[in-house]
Amino acid sequence: MAYKFVDNYREQGARKRLVAHLEARGIADKKVLKAIGKVPRHFFFDETFWNQAYKDIAFPIGDGQTISQPYTVAYQSELLHIKKGDKVLEIGTGSGYQTCILMELGANVYTIERQESIYRHTIRVLPGMGYNAHFFFGDGSKGIAAHAPYDKIIVTAGAPFVPEILLKQLRIGGILVIPVGDEHSQKMVTVIRVNETDFERIELDTFRFVPLVGDQAW
Repeated sequence: MAYKFVDNYREQGARKRLVAHLEARGIADKKVLKAIGKVPRHFFFDETFWNQAYKDIAFPIGDGQTISQPYTVAYQSELLHIKKGDKVLEIGTGSGYQTCILMELGANVYTIERQESIYRHTIRVLPGMGYNAHFFFGDGSKGIAAHAPYDKIIVTAGAPFVPEILLKQLRIGGILVIPVGDEHSQKMVTVIRVNETDFERIELDTFRFVPLVGDQAW
């Protein structure tokens, strides 16, 4: 992965084109588009693959994981309706790109990753870029109950169902965004906590994520 944090006119121009592409695909939240335009996605790639960084594609980062497609990152971020100061739990740190977008939106991010090599890499890289999230290593399918409740929860891997343990960690009025389905295709699901016992569930578009692995998942 790249540790030389160089962001020149070429990369900045590529980000502007990516933002225009995402807007054309239907991403309407100006704050999300601004965040996409600010975070240097090429920092998450080995320098050899920088030419792939601003294509609207997912890309392997090792251990069977990928850095998510920019459209997917923008889509999930838009569904969260982040407000400055929101306490956000991110399940699946991965490369850390989504983490940075959430922080650019003003979120206070608690992020958990189960792949140790990816976790150790990300906790070095993100602070070097100026993004100081709260990093945790462990089974994200169980959330992080010690720091609950959360205003928003985002799951960046495909789950077989919505884990009840995550719903319990959501503040009343809070939003959970999670892809749910089988290992090949998932529906993006938004869950809003109405009160202590009631939740509103909305199914949206189809995506394909790597599987969410853990006690409350695959």
